[in-house]
Amino acid sequence: MHWPDAEGRDDMNFLRNLLLVVIVVVVMAVWVMLPWPGAAALAVLLTAWLLLTRRGGQARSVASVGISTLTQRLGSSAVIVVGIAGVVGVLVALLAMAEGYAETLRKTGSEDTVIVMRGASASEVMSGLDRDAIVQISQTPGIARDAKGEPLASAEVVVAANLPVMGTTTDEEGSVQLRGVGDQAFAVRPQVKIIDGRKFQPGLRELLVGKGAAKQFAGLSAGKQIRLGSQTWTVAGVFASGDAMESEIWGDAAVVADTYGRGTSRNSVNAKLADAKGFSAFKTAIDANPQLKAETSTTIDYFSKQSEKMTQVIRAIGITVGVIMAIGAMFGALNTMFAAVAARAREIATLRAIGFAGLPVVVAVMLETMLLALIGGLIGGIAAYLIFNGYGASTMAAGSVGKLSFELRVSPELLWTGVKWALAIGFIGGLFPAVRAARLPVTTALREL
Repeated sequence: MHWPDAEGRDDMNFLRNLLLVVIVVVVMAVWVMLPWPGAAALAVLLTAWLLLTRRGGQARSVASVGISTLTQRLGSSAVIVVGIAGVVGVLVALLAMAEGYAETLRKTGSEDTVIVMRGASASEVMSGLDRDAIVQISQTPGIARDAKGEPLASAEVVVAANLPVMGTTTDEEGSVQLRGVGDQAFAVRPQVKIIDGRKFQPGLRELLVGKGAAKQFAGLSAGKQIRLGSQTWTVAGVFASGDAMESEIWGDAAVVADTYGRGTSRNSVNAKLADAKGFSAFKTAIDANPQLKAETSTTIDYFSKQSEKMTQVIRAIGITVGVIMAIGAMFGALNTMFAAVAARAREIATLRAIGFAGLPVVVAVMLETMLLALIGGLIGGIAAYLIFNGYGASTMAAGSVGKLSFELRVSPELLWTGVKWALAIGFIGGLFPAVRAARLPVTTALREL
C-alpha cells in the first residue's frame, strides 16, 4: 500500500521538524555544559570552514549580504538585540546576587578555626552547650594557646535583636544578629579590625558593630546609644572583617547572655587550631569524648554549607525568570528572522538557482541571527556589570537570626553564562527560519515574487 503524495509530504515534514527539535535539544544540552575554551574552539572551526571550503565561501557571501542590510532593518534587528540584552541583564543580575551571597559566606572562616556545636544541630542558632561542655571543648588537645597558656577558644551566644532600618521614615525595624563573644574572639578571628572607635569593655553594655550592620541600621556609629533587650547599650566602635561577620553586632558574652536570659549556656565554641592539619585529630577527640554530644567542623566548611540552600533558591529564581524572558525574546527573534527570510525569498531562490547549496543558506541566516544575539548578550552583560557589580544588598542569612549584608558579584563566569544564553536564544531563533529558507522551492519563490 502506498501513501498519497500529499500525506507522504506531511509525514516527511513532520519527521524533519521532529529532527530539528531533537537537534535543538542535543545542542542546548551540550552548549549549557560547554566552557569558554570549547566555544572558542568551535568558533575557530567555523571560521576555518567559512574561509577554506567552497560551501563555507558561499555561506560567507550570503551572510555578508544579509549583515550589510541590517542597517536597513534597524527596527526589526533592535527587537532581537534589546530583547536578548534584557534577558541577559536580568539573568546576570539575579545570578550575581546568588554569587555575592555565596562568596561572602565562602570567605567567612578558615581551615585552622573550628566551630563546635551541640550534636545534630543544623546551625549555630539551634545549638546549645552547657558550661561543662564548654570547658571540656576548650581543653581538647589541638587548640592553639596564647602566651599565657590559655586556649584560643571563644564560647559564644547568638540572639536576635531588632533595630530601626537605615533610611526609613516609618520606624521600620529589621533583625540583626547579636553575638556575645569571649575574651579570645579576636585572637580566633584575626581578620577582624576595628576601623572606628574601640573594642567593647568586658562586663559593660558596650557593643562593637560590623561595618555592614552599621550601614544597614540606624544609630550604630561609635559613641551612640541604642536599646537592646530593654537595656541601653553604647556603641564602642565599628569593625571590618571582609566576611559575614560584618553583618553582626558583638558584645561581651556574659552581658549578652544575662540580658537575654541565657544564663551560662552558649550556642557554640569557636576555636583556633594549633595547626590546620590537626582538624581530624581534634574532631576525633571531640567525638570520642563520652561526656560530649557535639558536632565539629571547620568554620569555612560550616559557612559554605550554610550558603548552599539560599544560593540554590536565588539561582533557581534567576534561571526561572531568565527562561520566561528568553521565551519571549526567542519568539521575537523567530518573527524577525522569518520576516527577513520572506523579504529575501527571491534573492535566496536566485542563489539556489545558480548553484548555492542549502547548507550555506542555513549557516548564513544563523550567522546573522547569532551576530544580533551576541551583540544583545554583550550589551546586557556589560550593563549588568556596570550597574550591579559591587552593589550592596542584604537578605536573611541561612542558619542565623539576622540579615546578611553582601555585594553583588558579576564574575567573568557569570558574563560567559549570559553570553551562552544569548547565543542559545539566537541559535533557536535563527534555526527554523534558516531551515525554511533552505527548503524554499526555487520555482515557487521566483513565481510568487
